Amino acid sequence: MEPKWFWVVAIFFLLWNIMGVLSFFAHTFISEEALAALPDNEKELYGDYPIWTTIVFAIAVFFGLFGSLGLLLKKRWSKLAFIISLCAIIPQMIHNVFFTKSMDVYGPGQAATMPIMVVVSGFFLIWFSKYAINQNWLK
Repeated sequence: MEPKWFWVVAIFFLLWNIMGVLSFFAHTFISEEALAALPDNEKELYGDYPIWTTIVFAIAVFFGLFGSLGLLLKKRWSKLAFIISLCAIIPQMIHNVFFTKSMDVYGPGQAATMPIMVVVSGFFLIWFSKYAINQNWLK
């Protein structure tokens, strides 16, 4: 039987991944009015994202969400979902940090903080799901 902290971690990362999905929709389907309201340097960032980054963004957040749901359902496949998510997170974050002007727009601290948190979370979720499998909490 899994400890109570397992559920705390699983629910936390479900909420984390829901925020990722909401971020995806906010970024991908930003209205013309909302885009027009942004400062010019932020508007310019929206032009720096090729279609492949939108695709890997979707893969990252939706597989992260599926993995989190898998944890709550106590399914072993959550680990595979987290691996797929991380495989999409890494190129997305590399592009965001190094191939856009996000450092100029937001500054190094703000532009790098979220990508680092997302990558660390991705690695943690793979480890956590593997740990849960080894403890026989996931079937």
